[in-house]
Amino acid sequence: MQDKKQQIVFIVNPISGTRSKEGLEELIASVIDADRYDWKLVKTERAGHASEIASECADRGVDICVAVGGDGTVNEVASALTEKSTALGIIPCGSGNGLARHMRIPMNMKGALEIINQGHIEAFDYGKVGGHPFFCTCGMGFDAFISLKFAEAGKRGLTTYVENVLKEGLKYQPDVYTVTDESSTHSYEAFLIACANAAQYGNNAYIAPGASMQDGLLDVIIMEPFSMLEAPGIALDMFAKTLPNNSRIKTFQARKIHIHRQKEGAVHYDGDPTIMGTDIDVEIVSRGLRAVVNPACIEDASHPTRMMNAISAFFHKII
Repeated sequence: MQDKKQQIVFIVNPISGTRSKEGLEELIASVIDADRYDWKLVKTERAGHASEIASECADRGVDICVAVGGDGTVNEVASALTEKSTALGIIPCGSGNGLARHMRIPMNMKGALEIINQGHIEAFDYGKVGGHPFFCTCGMGFDAFISLKFAEAGKRGLTTYVENVLKEGLKYQPDVYTVTDESSTHSYEAFLIACANAAQYGNNAYIAPGASMQDGLLDVIIMEPFSMLEAPGIALDMFAKTLPNNSRIKTFQARKIHIHRQKEGAVHYDGDPTIMGTDIDVEIVSRGLRAVVNPACIEDASHPTRMMNAISAFFHKII
């Protein structure tokens, strides 16, 4: 007797991300293993619709929901699948693709479909900030401020993000934060505070190069104020995976933290900004999301090369 086929629903946001989805349905039909899977494709029609579709799929017992879009679409679908048996799949079409990169999903559609075809599923941690689920990072301070400006810009892509960073970075004023974890309380003047479940923001910008989505811990990164002369070195460290070595960076791990700040403002979760008050709780939920990943390399565990370490060290000596 033939085993029952698994069910896949592809949730496609036709206007999200930076890549065309033209020909996707034909590509799925040519790549997905028809002996193993039955599938259908559903397009979203409004903000929040991806989450609604994924929730309905989970209630029906669909095996895999595949988010096809940018980081916002991935967050919507994944948020609806937390604590569910339905697994998340990703076809990355965004400008950052942080979660897909951490899970070593290929950046091209065919490669991502081939990973889904293999059907290797692992359980991963996810975070919560003010009750909002996040899967890569959340944060406050400059990165949240830029996320807000990025959302207001109406254009996506790395170029828009860099433009906002360069334009607003000169004007941004650090804040004072009181951070309490399970064992202690400390105050910091900080440019930003990021809480990472995964290693990077996206675009291979590593805010927490050692972060794992399977260790039950947040990696907390506190970036102290720095001069414009130091800014290029911090940017280099992010892309070289050497940020923890920077003298302006403080890091620690925790299961949950409470942050008090002087005034309300922007907080982002996976790049989506919202306004929160002066007291913010962040926590990790262990192994609460099932996801289809690359069986050859489940997580991005790569470290800086000797050459990148040397370049970073040389740069910091000359500034």
